[in-house]
Amino acid sequence: MTELSAALHARGLRMTPQRQGVLDAVRSMGHATPEQIADAVADVDVATVYRTLELLEELGLVRHTHLGHGAATYRPADDDHIHVVCHACGRRIDQPATLVDDLADTLLQREGFVIDRAHLTLFGRCRDCAAGATPAAPVTREQTGHHRH
Repeated sequence: MTELSAALHARGLRMTPQRQGVLDAVRSMGHATPEQIADAVADVDVATVYRTLELLEELGLVRHTHLGHGAATYRPADDDHIHVVCHACGRRIDQPATLVDDLADTLLQREGFVIDRAHLTLFGRCRDCAAGATPAAPVTREQTGHHRH
């Protein structure tokens, strides 16, 4: 029994090829929007993808994050990292989640606040854009293929 079928069975839900296809697409694509996943999975419409992603997130198998201009992107739950996104060119740089350990510790000690690293995205300018004359204008949807959150 696969991880997905076991998790579904424990909730009294049945395994379907569509559910497995969506999970497989997330695992193979890394970061993907529901629309990109729908394009990658045969015979699954985008509404089904959205419902399936919501279920997979409830089951703890995928996580979503917002990378700026766009719909949420989904990744496997065990892919633990934070995101750094350039406002000027849209470049995304994945960084280890431990990069924000000091910040997380400080917020926990001062405020009792626990950060959700899966949703943590830092915005700024990448090395190339900071060194050049590129203005720090937000990246458009057409440049990233994403929708604004």
